[in-house]
Amino acid sequence: MSHPSRPVGTAERSLGQLVASATAEMSALMHDEIALAKAELRQDVKRGATGGAAISVAGVFALFSLPVLSFAAAYGIHNLGMGLAWSFLIVGGAFLLLAGILSLLAVNRFKKVKPPEKTIASAKETAAVLQGVKPHPRPALERAIVDGGPNGNANATPAVTDRAAAVARSSA
Repeated sequence: MSHPSRPVGTAERSLGQLVASATAEMSALMHDEIALAKAELRQDVKRGATGGAAISVAGVFALFSLPVLSFAAAYGIHNLGMGLAWSFLIVGGAFLLLAGILSLLAVNRFKKVKPPEKTIASAKETAAVLQGVKPHPRPALERAIVDGGPNGNANATPAVTDRAAAVARSSA
């Protein structure tokens, strides 16, 4: 008998078939989502690596330019009428002053670094809660297994009885 809203000729599927179909489609959808995420991550990693390489090369060039610029500054000061030795001393002193200021700034920032207090408190709270938790005993199931199963079979296997005793010990 066909349903009025269904076209004639379509087979009715059972609930199990519908659940299996839905599960298969959800699985395929999840696999597709994971594949899309992997593709996006690969592209982002490639961009990040290219950017990191460019920054590294720029840093090397900036590092190599420091001696040249230092000599230029020293000779520029010398051209203003100061002795060459004093010119190099002024440039070196400026670098030392800059290094001192940056190190004080770094020390000040490091002093402000604190442990993740909220995370530690949350972890301690979770640990305290979990320490007090014990598995709930299942007396009806244990009694049925020890008594010989759900049908009252008095000839229960020793392995089943041993497992029931182990469960009872772990939940006590």
